[in-house]
Amino acid sequence: MVVITVIGLAATAVVLSAPDPRPSVSVEAERLAARLVMARDEAILSNRSVAATMSTDGYRFQAFDGVDWQPLTGALKGSQWSQGVAPAQTARLVFDPTGATEPVEIHLSKDNRNMTVSVDGAGEVSLAP
Repeated sequence: MVVITVIGLAATAVVLSAPDPRPSVSVEAERLAARLVMARDEAILSNRSVAATMSTDGYRFQAFDGVDWQPLTGALKGSQWSQGVAPAQTARLVFDPTGATEPVEIHLSKDNRNMTVSVDGAGEVSLAP
C-alpha cells in the first residue's frame, strides 16, 4: 500500500510540473510579431504590397500581384490562434513596397493575460505586456 501511495505522489508531481502544451499568449504574440516582420521584409524584397489580416479565427497574409490579392504560402501561410487566444479586435494592415504601413496595435488575451503587438508607421514591430 505504501509503494502505491509513493508511486501516486510521484506521478502527481510529474503531472503538476509538466508545462502546459498549449502556447501562452506571449508565445502566440511573439509568433505573430515574427510573421509580421517577415511580411514587411517580403514587401520590401519583392517590391509589392503585402497585407496581414487578423480575425477571431487567426491571421493570414496576402500579396498584391498588380491585379488581385493572392494568399502567401510557406512561412507566411495563414495560421489559427492557439486554443484560448483571442484578439480584442479584427485588423488589417498593408505593408507597402518600402515596408511602411498605417500604425496598428493588436491586443491578444488568454487566461486573463494580455500582450500587445504594435506596428508603427515605418513597419517596425514591437511587443508589450
